[in-house]
Order: sequence, then C-alpha cells, then structure tokens
Amino acid sequence: MSEIFFAGIALATAPGLVMTPRSASEKPVAAAVERIGRGSARVADVGTGSGAIAVSLALAAPRAEVWASDVSAAAVLLARFNAHRHGVGDRVHVVKGDLLAPIPGKLDVIVANLPYLPRGDSARYPDLDAEPQEAVYGAGDGLDPYRLLLAGAEEKLTASGAVVIQLHRQVLVAEREELGELARALDAAPVGAAA
Repeated sequence: MSEIFFAGIALATAPGLVMTPRSASEKPVAAAVERIGRGSARVADVGTGSGAIAVSLALAAPRAEVWASDVSAAAVLLARFNAHRHGVGDRVHVVKGDLLAPIPGKLDVIVANLPYLPRGDSARYPDLDAEPQEAVYGAGDGLDPYRLLLAGAEEKLTASGAVVIQLHRQVLVAEREELGELARALDAAPVGAAA
C-alpha cells in the first residue's frame, strides 16, 4: 500500500490492484460539489476504486450521503479504509457490485470515472501498464461501461438529478432529461482520444 494526495487529502492506494487516482479526477468532484452545495443529497460514485471521489465529495459536502460501488473486492476494502480514515465512514457506503445495481433508492447526483479506453489501444498508453487493466480498458471502443451506466441512470435519478462523468480528462454533465443526448455524444466521441 502507498499514499497519494487527491483534492487536498491523503489517500491510501494499492498500485496494481486498484487504479491510482489522477488529478484530472478532481474535476468531477468539483462539478458534483458545485451542484450539491452544502445541502442534503444522495450521491453515487460509480466505479469508486480507492474511494477518492466518494471521500472527497463527503468531506466537501457534509450533508451528502454517498454510495460508492465497485466490482473489485480490493477496491471496496480500500475505499472503506479511506472513508473511515477521514471520518466519513458513516456517510460513505461502499458496496460491491456493478455500476448502479447495488445502490438502493433514488439519487440526486451520479458521478463516474469508468474505463473508457479501447482494449486494443493499450500499447498507446504505456503509462497505464501498471494499472489494473479492467479499470482502464473496455471492449470495442471502450465506452460500453458508460453506455450501461447511462441506460440505468434515468430510473435511479430524482426528477432534478444529474450525471457527472469524466471522459478523456473532460467533465460531462447531463440532467436527467439530457441522458439520451449524452449517450449520443458518447457514440460520436473519437476513439482513442488522449486519456
């Protein structure tokens, strides 16, 4: 285990087992916090990894209840450790499962930094060789995890809810009624853009 700083806080990481958070992932945190403000909200961090986004959100939005999901057992353990380390374990519920499936109830904001690079392009990203491949690359054009998330998001979001995703170091935000538009934008996204 090692340690990094993310959004001004120290986080435990597990290189090779769980993707190491990058500073670019601070952008969706800022976008979600701007949306939530200091009010109460139910938020999901899908594909939480080390819990960097979930823990940062909980610290910046003290009335938010955060659900963090991941398919990796190692990620779940690490995210729980980081949440308890920063005193937000009572508001950050880390659950094992795929995308939104293990998260109960309606959500005000869904935040995600999912795999989006094509598996066939892995040779183009030698800086990612040490990361767990399933946390970086997807089949085909790599965007299926986001397509699946958006397909299930409408049912999970409140009427005024929104999705905040990171794609190619950019933050994309879609209100509930804009999910179809975001899905179409993914289909038009250039394959293999800079990670």
